Amino acid sequence: MELFEEALMYLQIENVAVGPAGSDLLEEVFTDDSFDQSPLQTGPFTLPDVGTKSTSEYLLEKRLVVLRGILNSEQLYLNELETLLMPMKALKATAGTSQPVLSCQDIQTVFFQVPELLALHRDFYQGLKARLEGATELGEGLGNEQHQGAFRSLSTGQGMGNEQHQGVCRSLSTEQGLGNEQRQGVCRSLSTKQDLGNEQRQGTCRNLSTEQDLVVEQCKDHYQLSVGDLFQKLVSQLATYRGFVDNYESAVEIVRSCTQTDERFRTLAESMKSGKGSDNSQSEYTFEALLYKPLDRVTKTTLVLHDLLSHTPPDHHDNPLLQEALRISSSFLAGLNETSQCKRAVTLSKGMRRQLMHDGFVVCACENGRSLRHLFLYTDLLLCAKLKTGTLGRHSQYRYCWYTPLFGLKVRWAGEQEHPPELQQRISCMKAKMYHLRHTLTQQTKKGCHSRFVDRIHRKLQECELWLLTHSPNLSLQLHSTSGKSHTLLMSSLYKLEEWREAMDRLIGENTETVPPDLLTLTNSCVKLRMTQQPHLESLQPPGGTDLSLCGTLSVVVHSATGLQQQACVCVHVEVDGFEFFSNRAQTHSSFNSLEPQWNQEISFQVDGAKSLKVVCVIQSEKSEEDRVVGHGSLKLDSAITKKWKKLNLPMGQLDLTLSIKYMPHPLDPPSSTFTQQLPVFCVPIEVVSQLEGVLVPCVVRSCAEEVERRGLEEEGMYRTSGSAKEIQLLKHAFNTNLREAVKCVKTAEVNVVSGTLKLYFRDLPEPLVPADLYHSLKKALDLPDLTSKQNALLNILRSFPDVNRNTLLYLFHHLRKVAGRVEVNKMSVMNLATVFGPSLLRPPVARVDISEEVVVQVQVVYFYLKCEDLPTPLTCLPVDTEDEQETIM
Repeated sequence: MELFEEALMYLQIENVAVGPAGSDLLEEVFTDDSFDQSPLQTGPFTLPDVGTKSTSEYLLEKRLVVLRGILNSEQLYLNELETLLMPMKALKATAGTSQPVLSCQDIQTVFFQVPELLALHRDFYQGLKARLEGATELGEGLGNEQHQGAFRSLSTGQGMGNEQHQGVCRSLSTEQGLGNEQRQGVCRSLSTKQDLGNEQRQGTCRNLSTEQDLVVEQCKDHYQLSVGDLFQKLVSQLATYRGFVDNYESAVEIVRSCTQTDERFRTLAESMKSGKGSDNSQSEYTFEALLYKPLDRVTKTTLVLHDLLSHTPPDHHDNPLLQEALRISSSFLAGLNETSQCKRAVTLSKGMRRQLMHDGFVVCACENGRSLRHLFLYTDLLLCAKLKTGTLGRHSQYRYCWYTPLFGLKVRWAGEQEHPPELQQRISCMKAKMYHLRHTLTQQTKKGCHSRFVDRIHRKLQECELWLLTHSPNLSLQLHSTSGKSHTLLMSSLYKLEEWREAMDRLIGENTETVPPDLLTLTNSCVKLRMTQQPHLESLQPPGGTDLSLCGTLSVVVHSATGLQQQACVCVHVEVDGFEFFSNRAQTHSSFNSLEPQWNQEISFQVDGAKSLKVVCVIQSEKSEEDRVVGHGSLKLDSAITKKWKKLNLPMGQLDLTLSIKYMPHPLDPPSSTFTQQLPVFCVPIEVVSQLEGVLVPCVVRSCAEEVERRGLEEEGMYRTSGSAKEIQLLKHAFNTNLREAVKCVKTAEVNVVSGTLKLYFRDLPEPLVPADLYHSLKKALDLPDLTSKQNALLNILRSFPDVNRNTLLYLFHHLRKVAGRVEVNKMSVMNLATVFGPSLLRPPVARVDISEEVVVQVQVVYFYLKCEDLPTPLTCLPVDTEDEQETIM
């Protein structure tokens, strides 16, 4: 306050107007525009904004507040660890007596790793305290001293100037009797001394200005406080907690047992006091409560880093260090969550322990629409809660939505729901918008811009991705409880859905009864127990976190699988992560009913930010609603994937899946904002259909042929007896609109309808499967008298076919030979089959008047190929030129 009064006096001396004290300055600085209050919102859900919400100066001030809070929290934690260690020496002393309270082994178990944790956090606390105290002394103590010294110097300069002035005036008065010449000399002397006083005053002011600038620079240093290295050192030693966590249950068991059997230990364990708080107050703990403190601290480390990072400007030199510390902490916590259940336990009133087994964000569907919810799977129940994100300085909270006991719960995968055309159009527009926002954000980030414009783009991208996360899922998991209540969960990933279903089924089988939960306590505990801190959004990933991810075209060929316990029809679902600008999920056709299914089908994805590929194998039952997952696995992706095919063996539980992958990096073209439905299959050139499906033999041909082989080889008149024309048209419509559903419909349709659909496909091709320009060559080859020459000529002509035409024709011929192999039952000889398929497969380039000659050529060509013993084996997928030997993913 004295400094302020001296400054005010100086301004008044210099005739500078000073307004009345008030809050006008604050009101002018902190206007509504200073804060952009637009967090991500979709319905009732809000998400914390990771962008800069105000100026860097404001963030740095709040950062200091956060750091001081961390320091106070660390001091409290150290006091708790010291209190926990207090009885260790006394217990060790009694261990060597005839009546020990705890044995040496028990003491070692109870206090395992606690001294190491104390040393770890003491070093961190002392380092952080020294940094904060040093910054405070530099910014406040030294700055005030220099400021006050400058004012003292100014006051001295003003005083010296005034004294000289007064002395000259007195001298002037004394010399009034002298002549004019002497008087003029005295005046000149007065002017010189006044100038000297002014120069001294100005020099002092310049000195003051320089010192004030120095204070400002020191204050900047004060705000640019560096602590990232301290946090990196702390998280690099988090492995110390691993031993404590693994030992925790044993330590608690010893404490509980000894509390019940030993009066001396019970007195100690039920009242342990810590009294080193800032207000010298004492806190009373139980032994078990103190043992839980390190477990609680592991989670808080990650949360603290989240909070500190959100208040650190992107251009601050601590930002990359804190990003790396957060990554290490999150990875350690994720590993801890997978192996340790003790930190996720809630003690029930009846002495049981309810543990959190799995959690994550899902979309809940109800009559009012879709809502993003946080789902918590405990050992005996499923809890659905709504996350209410706290504002600055407040913690997140959960609000109870519903819960269902696991006992008697029925979990059913209800398949894939089709989006209405209006919603599909909105999803396409949203993906296109996200792509352009992402492109703009990437360009601005490369330029090093950290403006409010960049922050606004970042927030818009998050909002778009959250909307897509809520509205695009269409894989349905239905829950039916014994009370009659039902809930529908929607997910966009079959791999994720299977993880939830598998976890629920395992716990349902172990449950016999449920302790009614205290819903308020259970919901409040979600903040501490949760493992998934926020919805998975690619736009929330740290800047630069996608350096090792893929951007371009990722191609996958699904070859075959081994390990099935019984013959089945299996399809493979393939999923990739990253931004969902394009389709990130695809499915192979259904394999033939066998123990070793083969697909050899290629699938291509346009990816941005892809880091992992997930694969799910599904057995397709004859009843479409009873499809069953038989295996699932995943593999990591990185830019080391070569441009050549790499063959991999992926273990998936009881199955081993063989696939090949390759990656072509390149800039992505903007996705279309218009929703395009599946292109039709019928009446479309076969090369177009094959290219879209990534195969050499279209799915309609393979699925129909395989179904005939499964159910129709012994049907009399197969391919001659017609099925229902109406049913054939319905199956044709299914193939044209929804290929996945059509493959399921084939398994339940009447077998003659399936065979009729296959014949119709070849008949409806715009160009015949046998190229029309080769018609005359085939006719000439048939006229050759020598059988060997005829065979060689016809096979050479076959080799000249386009790849898709040749392999599809060979696939069909091998299928018809299997049908003819059961001629004694189905009465379909090779000649009968050639007569049925000849006109559909081969047509002359120009219609002829003599149709009988044309039919003879059509039938004879097909007949010869069916009888040929050296008929090549078809390929269903382009051959894969692998870079090296097959690699097994562990």
